[in-house]
Amino acid sequence: MRGHLAYAEGSPSTTLVLSAADLPSHVEELPQALRPVRRWLADNGLGALTKIALIAPSDTVEPGIAYRFVQLLPGKDPGIELRGSCGHSILSALIAAARYGWVPRLGVGRSYQVDVLNNGDRVACEIEGTAASGFTIGAHFLRTPPVSAREMLPTGEGTTLVAGGTPGAPPLPVSIVSAGNPYVFVDGADLGVRGADQLFADDPALFETMSSLRRQVAHLLGWPLEGAFPKIAAVLREGAGHVAVRAISVPSWHPTVAITGAVCTAGGRGHPRHHTGADGPRTGSGR
Repeated sequence: MRGHLAYAEGSPSTTLVLSAADLPSHVEELPQALRPVRRWLADNGLGALTKIALIAPSDTVEPGIAYRFVQLLPGKDPGIELRGSCGHSILSALIAAARYGWVPRLGVGRSYQVDVLNNGDRVACEIEGTAASGFTIGAHFLRTPPVSAREMLPTGEGTTLVAGGTPGAPPLPVSIVSAGNPYVFVDGADLGVRGADQLFADDPALFETMSSLRRQVAHLLGWPLEGAFPKIAAVLREGAGHVAVRAISVPSWHPTVAITGAVCTAGGRGHPRHHTGADGPRTGSGR
């Protein structure tokens, strides 16, 4: 089995890109089939890698690829998550696809299509620039046909009350939105955060509170509590028309904001209390 390692700037992990043809076509068989891959990663100093992309030439668009995201989960009995997608690994997969010769050589101005098998998204990627270290790629998440706002709300509600993230805490309003990936948005002020510096601080208590909220929403949706989805992000008003956003990835804070998270923030306007206006959301990285 041959693979490619590629890293998209801002991602919490390098992505291992594998040919889907080398693995079972039935997703139920993937956990067992990927165990030797995980052992190889651990034996070669890549145990911290959490993202695998399975790709093949597309049967529906040209030039393009079919892509399946595999999130590697930590734990004593590590598993995988196939429920969602990853924008950073999509970019890594496109670079690997060009190395396989499945799409024309990457060049400025050229566009490529990626069909996301996990959730049915189509992502249009355009090469915007090149440098010695790689490429600048714009990613456009397409919904064809368009979906209604209600279809973007897994609970059918703009705001849902869930139990507080700490024992005895009152219920908190959150917004559960699905665009690019399903996300839980919580107002940072409801978590006691008073500014961007506090939001991006190394605060284990904030991390655990948000993780607990995420697990409670997963339970509400009937999803595995220790899976990767839904993601969770805290948003904080930062001046007119802007919000600061901090999200959790697997297994720690996201170093920036996931591409899918930025799409979901814009699509859902972050949170009912934080309408971003025409300027859109501003994403921030941990410090």
